[in-house]
Amino acid sequence: MELYNYFRSSASYRVRIALALKDIAYDYKPVHLAKNEHFQESYAAVSAARLVPLLRDGAHSLTQSLAIIEYLEETHPRPPLLPPDPPGRARVRALALDIACEIHPLNNLRVLRYLTRDLKVGEDDKNRWYRHWVETGLEVVERQLAAAPATFCHGDAPTIADCCLVPQIFNAKRFDCKLDHVPQVMRVFDACMKLPAFERTRPEACPDAE
Repeated sequence: MELYNYFRSSASYRVRIALALKDIAYDYKPVHLAKNEHFQESYAAVSAARLVPLLRDGAHSLTQSLAIIEYLEETHPRPPLLPPDPPGRARVRALALDIACEIHPLNNLRVLRYLTRDLKVGEDDKNRWYRHWVETGLEVVERQLAAAPATFCHGDAPTIADCCLVPQIFNAKRFDCKLDHVPQVMRVFDACMKLPAFERTRPEACPDAE
């Protein structure tokens, strides 16, 4: 397997965590988004979307972090990242989507660049935009976790939801977001970071980290 990713990409970090939890070996292929390496023709030949992450498994090229993780779940089912019961699986997927669809798209690099370069939003206002959507989005996750508290997002083992939560908190910390209003979120984050799969795949540990 080959994983094309950027060390600061939340979506890439999700996949790195899933690969580590399942103990799947892969070749790390860095694509530096801040240097626009994803727009180079060499990467366009690999990824039509010119985004990260991209996982190559033999003849298969897979995009979108949650689709990649679901693929890993189906092809390498142990340990499972989804609960065995349909309601549990739906809850885990909903938590993951609360982060991946409701929070992350509003504060990824493409959006922030558009705000500053095209709309001429100042740096302070850009950061206010980022913090607003992260902080209010995490409130939703907080309420979900408080309704059914467990060691991790769902139960006593990490799931796809935890793969999404941890990278979002890393980015939130980088932008000085308020986090004291989401104690359940931070409790789960701390539990995750005690596991080697989350710790050894963190952005600072990546080969392309700066």
